[in-house]
Amino acid sequence: MRIVVFGAAGSVGSRVVAEALSRGHEVTAVVRDPARFGELPAGAAARVGDASDAAVVAGLSTGQDVVIGATRPAPGSERELVAVAGALLAGAATAGARLLVVGGAGSLVVPGTGGATVVDAPDFPPSWRGIALACNDQLAACRADTRADWAYLSPAALLEPGVRTGAYRLGADELVVDADGNSSISMEDLAVALIDEAERPRHHRTRFTVGY
Repeated sequence: MRIVVFGAAGSVGSRVVAEALSRGHEVTAVVRDPARFGELPAGAAARVGDASDAAVVAGLSTGQDVVIGATRPAPGSERELVAVAGALLAGAATAGARLLVVGGAGSLVVPGTGGATVVDAPDFPPSWRGIALACNDQLAACRADTRADWAYLSPAALLEPGVRTGAYRLGADELVVDADGNSSISMEDLAVALIDEAERPRHHRTRFTVGY
């Protein structure tokens, strides 16, 4: 399978690239700054490209089977996420490739709260609110699209570097929690779930989530 990853040098993106390569896929790793080529996993084809430019996305996605958007804006530039989502959707549709978007957990419903979302929880960190609301708009942009074959992956509430176990549980619009009410997943296992979806598509034009 041919996979192109935008945001390939990021915390999640680099793990997605590594996971795809470990399964024998042909991976094109896209970054905005060529100075970051050295941060990419060995074996990926490094390319420079701006994920907010639909024409660039289409050009780099032509001939690819799956496009993965794993970009994250710098603090203060959270609104870039919406523009990037629009460009990824348009570019992937033009190229005829499937699109998988790594999004946020803020819009997931917290179990047992009667419909309250993660971002509305009383203990939600104020410093995360900007990126969470931008991710909500990112998801809305996907849901409004009528051309692309997309899927949007919301991680668990706590997403951190960790170990690859290969185990996770799937959900839809409700936060996946354990017996103690905690919601977490490692970046490594998020990458496993994403490449599983690339290989065996189960979600089309919808959001899904994962957690332990």
